[in-house]
Amino acid sequence: MTSTFRFIRLRTFAVLPVLCAVMQVGLPAQTFTSLSLDATRGANPFAAPVQALNGSLYGTAEMGGGNGYGSIFHIRPGGTLTTLYNFDRTDGANPQAGLIQATNGFLYGVANGGANGDGVVFQVTPGGRLTTLHDFDFSDGRQPNGLIEGVDGNFYGTTSSGGIDGTIFKMTPAGALTVLHGFLGTDGSDPTGLIQAANGDLYGVTSAGGANDNGTVFKITTAGVLTTIYSFSGADGSAPFGLIQSTDGLYGITLSGGLYNSGTVFKITPTGTLTVLHSFNVTDGYEPNLLLRATDGNFYGTTQFGGANTNNCGTGMGCGTIFSITRQGNLTTLYSFCPQIGCADGNLPKGAMIQDTNGAFYGATLYGGRSATCFNGCGTVFSLDVGLGPFITTLPTLGKVGENVRILGTNLTGTTSVTFNGLTATFKVVTSSLITTTVPTGATTGKVQVVTPTGTLSSNVVFRVP
Repeated sequence: MTSTFRFIRLRTFAVLPVLCAVMQVGLPAQTFTSLSLDATRGANPFAAPVQALNGSLYGTAEMGGGNGYGSIFHIRPGGTLTTLYNFDRTDGANPQAGLIQATNGFLYGVANGGANGDGVVFQVTPGGRLTTLHDFDFSDGRQPNGLIEGVDGNFYGTTSSGGIDGTIFKMTPAGALTVLHGFLGTDGSDPTGLIQAANGDLYGVTSAGGANDNGTVFKITTAGVLTTIYSFSGADGSAPFGLIQSTDGLYGITLSGGLYNSGTVFKITPTGTLTVLHSFNVTDGYEPNLLLRATDGNFYGTTQFGGANTNNCGTGMGCGTIFSITRQGNLTTLYSFCPQIGCADGNLPKGAMIQDTNGAFYGATLYGGRSATCFNGCGTVFSLDVGLGPFITTLPTLGKVGENVRILGTNLTGTTSVTFNGLTATFKVVTSSLITTTVPTGATTGKVQVVTPTGTLSSNVVFRVP
């Protein structure tokens, strides 16, 4: 089923014209837009959509869809939303994690349900053909909550329960799954996501368990050797919910704890020295979600509750916010959800935002929106443009000389040059959003750049050459 959503432009910015503008943010050079989902196409999205190699956005909805078990949706740059796939419970149900774009061109994700009712890992093509790669059976985990693609080409993820108190797993592209670690409570429980650091090791958090039962930060090798590097005490945060890597260390959030028991933003070194950068106080947010490191070097995120509009969504403690925070801990509230009763713009934002190669941020709210087909609204996909310029991203972000690399961007037609840290590479412009190239002989670690008719675009992270 398809539907075209009109975009009402309040100000001119380089954003995908796929969302219905509901209001202009009060800060200079910022525009907020929102698209409402509905029960027919899929409702109540937990996670932001992902930008795929074709330039479109792909996302998951936890509820609704053709069978009532959630869906995968596709938003084209021209503004058309299509239900790509409807889950039927046997192949998965009620997905809460977002999709990832793999280097092989396919999209991958996880959902609950499946043959054993314990969750699945699936692959889906951009055209909507879904393949179940693994059915969890509790012994190897239950309720998978996300995937990453490792530099070795395998996938890594966690399950929030199963095993005993959750698992970390490794899966080949063909679906062969190995449990790397089963949590016991003392070393953490309910793990909630992984990242792979530049040193090749995996880092993650558990939202509970550990020495003080407030959650942990851990490191695990791809061979399965786990080290707990930090246990939260409550005063420094409780219930951590994910990490990201920056050039100067690891950053993350906790859902609760801190000075006002409303969550924190923290920095932690790979060896376990933790610094609380900010404690939320409800006014500036409550229960933050995962962070995003943007191209300006700052971090951006959302909080599920809190903000300026206290009562419009019925929570009595705010409807959620979008914020930015510097490495030094200076936080700015960029947007407070639900300025009007009814929350046409959405409320209760969930999950991390993504930054599209056009420079804008995209995210999702669990409730609110303009559709009346769900209680409290069916949720939204939103965009916030703060004026950051376009950029490119590479798949993968690491490769040896001669390896194939895909470059994802916006308006790439007419590109005249591709360089790896200044060294010229051969390339082919496939579409306006995709260039294929290979790592040139003599390349060294550094930014990838493309020269287009409108200017030079740089990669959002350095490309590492072993």
